[in-house]
Parts: sequence; C-alpha cells; structure tokens
Amino acid sequence: MPVAATEIERLIKASFPDAEVTVTDTRGDQNHYAATIIDEAFRGKNRVQQQRMVNEALTEILDGPNAALHALALTTRAPD
Repeated sequence: MPVAATEIERLIKASFPDAEVTVTDTRGDQNHYAATIIDEAFRGKNRVQQQRMVNEALTEILDGPNAALHALALTTRAPD
C-alpha cells in the first residue's frame, strides 16, 4: 500500500513540531522516500539515536500489518 509524502511529513511533524522536514519520493512510486529532518531534539544525540527517534514517529507506517512504507533514507541533524 503506497503512502503519500504528506503523510510521512505529517507523522514526523506530530513528533517534531518545530522541525524543518523535507520528504522526497525518490522513485515516484510512493514506496521509496528520502527525508531530511532538522530539529533541536537531535542535538547531542548520535545518528543512530536520531534515526530511532524518527522511526518511532513513523511506527504506524513502518511496522506491523499496516506497514505501508518500503524504503526511507533518513538524514537527521540539529540546526546549525
């Protein structure tokens, strides 16, 4: 089941309301995405911790029988 970029952004923003979020459909198939999330919540955390935080925000489309997202490349960081 495909998922829209706007849904991915909505879920991320629900957990990171002040984040700068960019979601790109890398293949045009609504199954392969790249997302860049810049948020103060990532400051002091390593890349694995940051990506786990984002994965938790996306649980409903990443895990279980309702998993709708095939691939998501994440770039995460705190603001400069």
